[in-house]
Amino acid sequence: MIRSLASRTGQMLLVIFGISVLVFCIFFATPGADPTARIAGRGASPQVVERIRAEYGFDRPLPVQYVKMMEKLFVTRDLTSFVNHGQRVVPEVLQAAPVTLSLVLWAAFFWVSGSLVFGIASAVLRDSWVDRLLMVLGLIGLSMPVFWLGEVVNLVTQSRWHDTFLFRWVPPLGYVPFSQSPWGWATALFLPSLTLAVCFIGLYARVLRSELLTAMGEDSIRTARAKGAGPVRVWLWHGLRLSWLSYISLFGLDFAQLLGGGALLTEVVFAMPGVGRLTYQALATLDLPLIMATVMYAAVFVVIANALVDGLYALLDPRIMEGRHGR
Repeated sequence: MIRSLASRTGQMLLVIFGISVLVFCIFFATPGADPTARIAGRGASPQVVERIRAEYGFDRPLPVQYVKMMEKLFVTRDLTSFVNHGQRVVPEVLQAAPVTLSLVLWAAFFWVSGSLVFGIASAVLRDSWVDRLLMVLGLIGLSMPVFWLGEVVNLVTQSRWHDTFLFRWVPPLGYVPFSQSPWGWATALFLPSLTLAVCFIGLYARVLRSELLTAMGEDSIRTARAKGAGPVRVWLWHGLRLSWLSYISLFGLDFAQLLGGGALLTEVVFAMPGVGRLTYQALATLDLPLIMATVMYAAVFVVIANALVDGLYALLDPRIMEGRHGR
């Protein structure tokens, strides 16, 4: 167990190291990309350019630049923005992280709940009009771009019908911290998270339906029925247990990439000051340190999610762990 944990930790660190090198090379070692000129601005004197180059270590060899940049990012955490001079990027990312976490947690609740209802109902009523209707609705949700759907939601709830009794409760665009007002926090996140969840509901419902129908042909299901298990127990207990692996694998990766900034379009449309919107602003201004900080933040979450999914695999299906030990 300890050996497996150590091996997995080493793999995670190696992947994060590789991503950090790749990101550094793309933004700082690409021919023609001079971050010094970006910081100094147009019309800067040669003396100012040389001072900035020495201050940030851009006059040193690339390996030294990389080590210095990673030290500023992970150890001293005093890497400053190229655009907002003196503003540290790591605290900025950490301040935005709770907003993204809140948004993604709400969205995950909606898409897991909705996909379970749609997926199970479609599988139980397969080939019926209900099955076809639910799958068509899921396909429609999957096909709608999230930024378009978000704009439509804002048009309806913030402009056209905001003063009606249906949408009078909808707050202005933005984010309200939970510590400031729990009710304001919930209402501010409700529509953005529901919008973000729509496409995932359709995708996960289709995956779950397919896995459930495949599971119904397993020997364990036939054994359960032979022992007198009712339809509810067969579908909701035995069927779901055999269908969780693909579902959880997909969920882990999607949840991690959304936390890492994958909710960018939703945050921009609904003016949520999360990591995705921070990345968007950094890309718009070509703020290289802030881009590096948000990309590394995303990489860490994706790598950790992969490790957690592997652990859940072992809990849900001990044969996976037995196979690894057997090799």
